Amino acid sequence: MDLRFVLDPDLTPELREQLVDLWVDVTNAGGAVGFVAPVTEAEVRPVAESTLAEVADGPDRLLVGYAGERLVAVVVVADNRFHLKTHWRVLKRVMVHPDTQGRGYGAALMREAERVTRALGVEALHVTVRDGLGLDRFYRRLGYREIGRLPAALRLSPTDSRDEILMWRDLPARPGSVDHAVVAPDEVH
Repeated sequence: MDLRFVLDPDLTPELREQLVDLWVDVTNAGGAVGFVAPVTEAEVRPVAESTLAEVADGPDRLLVGYAGERLVAVVVVADNRFHLKTHWRVLKRVMVHPDTQGRGYGAALMREAERVTRALGVEALHVTVRDGLGLDRFYRRLGYREIGRLPAALRLSPTDSRDEILMWRDLPARPGSVDHAVVAPDEVH
């Protein structure tokens, strides 16, 4: 597996289009990233632009993964926007391109998100998961634990409601790690 990661890449028009395309592909392959398949670029684009505005204007961060020059993985590291929650972050829009599934890219993306956030002084990570897809097992293997559920919180259709699973991972400082350091985009590989 040869993934190259970039934190806070330049949000060029080309990258913005690649992100929308990835989001559409992930959703239409059954991914739980804010939509229900089938979805079009026109439906995803406004949500993507809003998400990227929070990255461009701060305080959120974007971590992308490339296989060669191809964008194949994305996660948004969202700030809580509340002074009593500065020690943890929410990981949103965790996406790996469907045709690269099974290569370990998802686990690599999550490990890189942990490395980057730990270097930023973050002490814990939170993700929410749509029940019924087995995604909670993936996160458990990565050290996350279920901390709660919102029953039937996600209404996929009039006859399909799913629990939203709340998951948490403590990030203990590792020996030799740099706490509270700011990682520049060119320092992430």
